[in-house]
Formats: sequence, C-alpha cells, structure tokens
Amino acid sequence: MEDIKNEIVSNFGNKLRIRVCGICIEENKILLIRHHSIGKSGELWTPPGGGMNYGESAEDALIREFIEETGLNVSVEKFLCVNEYLTPPLHAIEFFFIVKKTGGSLQTGIDPELHADRQIITKIEWLSIEQLKKIPRESLHSLLHSIQSIEDLYTLSGFYY
Repeated sequence: MEDIKNEIVSNFGNKLRIRVCGICIEENKILLIRHHSIGKSGELWTPPGGGMNYGESAEDALIREFIEETGLNVSVEKFLCVNEYLTPPLHAIEFFFIVKKTGGSLQTGIDPELHADRQIITKIEWLSIEQLKKIPRESLHSLLHSIQSIEDLYTLSGFYY
C-alpha cells in the first residue's frame, strides 16, 4: 500500500491539476469509483474523471476519462460547477459536468499515468443516495458531502436541470 501512496504523490501531488469530472445518473443511482487514497481512510469514492492534457478540450478529456476508468462511452450534457479539491499534497481545480451513458460496458478501468502494478482504481459501482450516505465522510469526495437526493446532483451549479 505504501508503494501506491508514493505513486499517487509522485504522479499527482504537490502541483495544481486541472481535472474534469462527470456526474452520470441512471435509475436514480450515481456512478462512482473507489480509489486507493493517501488519506487516513485509505479510500476515496469519486465521480469518474481526471486530468486534462494540453490541447485537449474539457469535453474530449471527460469522454476519454470515462472510457479509461469505466469502459463507458458518454456524451457531455451540461456544465455543473467548479470545485477546488485541496487535501495536501493533492490540489485540483475540477470542472463537473452531467454526462449521459451512450454505450460501452461497465468495467473497472485504469489510470494510464500509473504503473500496472500500482493502479488506484479498486471498484466502480452505481450507488443510490442511501448507499452514498453510508460512506464515511473522509472516504467521499468533498463535492458529495452535502448530497441528500439525486436532484441535488443536478443543481450543484445553482441552476435547475
């Protein structure tokens, strides 16, 4: 586990990253990925997403990240909000979007930036709000801490979907 934590810090830590993340909802469940984490709980549940490459649009980056991490093809439907994720040594500005599944098969994906024997994605799952509320706060992405209903996910921007 220490090797994985070092890999996370080496690849993603101590620098500002620009990330895109997708909120994908089906049958009143949100798609979340469980990662190994450097935090005290050792895991972090987050919506799929990741870093943008130079010259890549936010939409293209999010489509790529969904394929890499989940095996799903998506269309980017609506911009939701900007979130600052700051849990040293990790720091990211994240752009959240509503996405819609258009194809593919759900599978636990990879982070291509990481070595094959040090992957951090451990599980991918559709979770209901009731299941989401049972995840300890320290194991849940900060954007999801105050979510009480599926509708809350659509209104993160303050605008209604």
